Amino acid sequence: MSKDGLCAVITGSASGLGAATAAILAKGGARILINYSSSQKEAEETADLCRSAGADVVVVQGDVSRDEDCRKIAAAAAPWGRLDVLVNNAGTTKHVPHENLDGLSSEDFQRLFGVNTIGPFQMVRAARSLLEAGAKASSRASSVVNVSSVAGISGIGSSVAYAASKGALNTITLSLARALAPLIRVNTVCPGYIDTPWFTKGRGVEGAAKVRDSVVAKVPLKRASTAEDVANVVCFLALPQSGNMTGEIVRIDAGAHLIT
Repeated sequence: MSKDGLCAVITGSASGLGAATAAILAKGGARILINYSSSQKEAEETADLCRSAGADVVVVQGDVSRDEDCRKIAAAAAPWGRLDVLVNNAGTTKHVPHENLDGLSSEDFQRLFGVNTIGPFQMVRAARSLLEAGAKASSRASSVVNVSSVAGISGIGSSVAYAASKGALNTITLSLARALAPLIRVNTVCPGYIDTPWFTKGRGVEGAAKVRDSVVAKVPLKRASTAEDVANVVCFLALPQSGNMTGEIVRIDAGAHLIT
């Protein structure tokens, strides 16, 4: 990428995986739109990091479960005249043991599906014309990368509602990959455990440490993925090097799926 290179929108990019993805793309010369829902301070810190790499950066508040916010986010990228990359990273969960069926309400399902499933669909719809413009300008397909989870493959994770929302996102990936080709590619990454504040917020410091230690002990590679580990895979799917890939669901879990 050059300094006049790719234009990228990354939802939920104030911290964690989204911030790591933004930093990698910024170092490569991309223009970056940072989106956050409530973490303005962290979003501005991520934006400053990207600017220090020489990137043109826009910061936009918006909740992707709201269609009007998705359209606002896309409109903020419109002055670029194109989009080459959309990373649907924004996500949420509620930590409830799967056997506790009374621990989830219909409102919980609606909130998780609103952010994790409907949000990415709405973002693609809002950004479609810009993504198509990017493809026509570069003579290669623009890229959508959805951030899902191994929970959506195996029915595991923080709650039944979370796993269901990510499973639905995986099938949306397949549907949109067919519907939007040849101008737009759509792929998904399914991380396993990532060593970020996500688990600390849900389970506390001690609980998150127990989860991390348990994962490291069990997985074949004996390591916990960092945000940068997964961001490297996201960026590969975002960039032209993966230009012949669409409709793929890529698992990155340190080999956890190999455990019998």
